[in-house]
Amino acid sequence: MTRRRLLLGLAALVAVVLVAAGAVLTTRLVSRPSPGPVAGPGTPSPSTAAPTTPAPVTSSPTPPPGADLKGPLNLLLVGVDTRISVPGWEPHADAVLVLHVPAGLGRAYLFSLPRDLVVDIPAYPKAGYPGGRTKLTHAMSYGSRVPGDKKHPSTAQGYELLRTTVSRYTGLRIDAGAVLTFGGFDKLVDTLGGVDLYVDQRVASIHRRPDGRYRDRAGSTYTGPQMVYQPGNRHLTGWQALDYARQRYTAGGDYTRQRHQQQLIRALARKILDQGLARDPDRVEQVVGALGKTLVYVGGGRRLVDFAYALGGLPAEKFVLVGLPGAGVGSGASYRGEQLRPEGRQFLAALRGGSADAYLAAHPSLRVKN
Repeated sequence: MTRRRLLLGLAALVAVVLVAAGAVLTTRLVSRPSPGPVAGPGTPSPSTAAPTTPAPVTSSPTPPPGADLKGPLNLLLVGVDTRISVPGWEPHADAVLVLHVPAGLGRAYLFSLPRDLVVDIPAYPKAGYPGGRTKLTHAMSYGSRVPGDKKHPSTAQGYELLRTTVSRYTGLRIDAGAVLTFGGFDKLVDTLGGVDLYVDQRVASIHRRPDGRYRDRAGSTYTGPQMVYQPGNRHLTGWQALDYARQRYTAGGDYTRQRHQQQLIRALARKILDQGLARDPDRVEQVVGALGKTLVYVGGGRRLVDFAYALGGLPAEKFVLVGLPGAGVGSGASYRGEQLRPEGRQFLAALRGGSADAYLAAHPSLRVKN
């Protein structure tokens, strides 16, 4: 029996982990001592050599990676619903998040776009797609199509069309991004020792039993005992964190799921920073290794370590989580998708204009709490 494993929108976590990893890697690069002269026959050892006058320094220190990145930066972070065991299965953008970092790189805003947001997807000749107005999630699947080779869709192509679509909708230039597929997230959380999270409403799992096993399924209906996440401060293991952030059939629907995903991202960011991963290379390598091939990085011509180092000094409390309210689109019983409400679209305009803080101060309900 095939179980649909939806990837939660936690690609932003990838950015946090890679920031820590990049800080370690670049620290190694810029702090590694230069090798001294090799002693040959008759060369006195350092302890017996005659004192010499130090040669004047004529070269400047090598700048750290990404030193020229001053912002603003926009990272597109995508979680894809991928059934890798099904030949020809096209990846769908199950979660689409944008991390906007203003000039100076001292602050960041993270917001989600609904997967069912109705947008104009431009033509994409590589995939033979003529363009059209449909749900945002389809940009990933339509763009991934490889003409003449239905069995091997291209995630990189899908990301390219999705990036263009998101950029046109938000008016933000996308500098780099990451696509995270299912397979390593629960292991990643367990590697960190679980995560502490405030559960803000009762959430009953469609997919899991209280012991973590998958519920029985007859067609599209799940049966049997359900895992229930009760309100309050909770410690979640890997499978629980993944399961909790997947649930959208609850009060508030997909908008609640977006909020829970963002809260989980922040909790994990704090966990990573509190553990001092950037000061522990072995621990970083262990955490990053948990991702394995579940990560596809798209750097727009820049190395991942450049962005990681540039954002390495951004603390978790400077991640501002923003929830963009929306509503269904359609006529009568015909549902076409979602659209952002005016205050959500106006936030994007404020972001482009550099007045996001003032706008959020005037619209505090957009800030995701807990």
